[in-house]
Amino acid sequence: MNKKGYQTRELVEMALLVAIIIVLSQTPLGYIPLGFLNATTIHIPVIIAGIVLGMRQGAICGFIFGFSSVINAIVRPNATSFLFCPLLPYGNIWSLVIAFVPRILIGVVAFIVFKSLMKIIKVKSVSAFIAGVLGSLTNTILVMLMAYVFFATPYANAIGVSKDLVFKSIMTVILVQGVPEALVAGLISSAVGVALLSISKK
Repeated sequence: MNKKGYQTRELVEMALLVAIIIVLSQTPLGYIPLGFLNATTIHIPVIIAGIVLGMRQGAICGFIFGFSSVINAIVRPNATSFLFCPLLPYGNIWSLVIAFVPRILIGVVAFIVFKSLMKIIKVKSVSAFIAGVLGSLTNTILVMLMAYVFFATPYANAIGVSKDLVFKSIMTVILVQGVPEALVAGLISSAVGVALLSISKK
């Protein structure tokens, strides 16, 4: 494939992944309500962008995911939406950090992990699966730890526990919600990522 054809294909794939992120962000499929938190699937196209298109494209898709988090917190607020929007009660500038930084790093981590593993084990499916898992966990762990560092008291009030139990509650979310999300992300990222990489190679 010549350079112009490659750039066109890359733009089409990028546009497709961005469109998927936007669609997911506007439907219940993207943010699945689980009481005071939402399970997300929007991180999956971000991971795929990092694996297939590269670090910059993964970061851009992560930024769009982050922006959708802010919008979702405004239009479909729940008890902890202040974590992602400074305009809501208890929200502040750190809400934007939580909304954007972990999301941007999803694609970056996925890219770095995938490229590193391809140099070591050279198996696309396994490399993409691990990249998907770690990319997803990057988001969950950073969001929850930042919630603890910057919003421990309002977060405790929002979920109805004492401040002393906030860290335990956060670790529970990471294990109960974050790990299954990561495994699903790994499986889908592996299947879709390898397929797109195979098409790109042709």
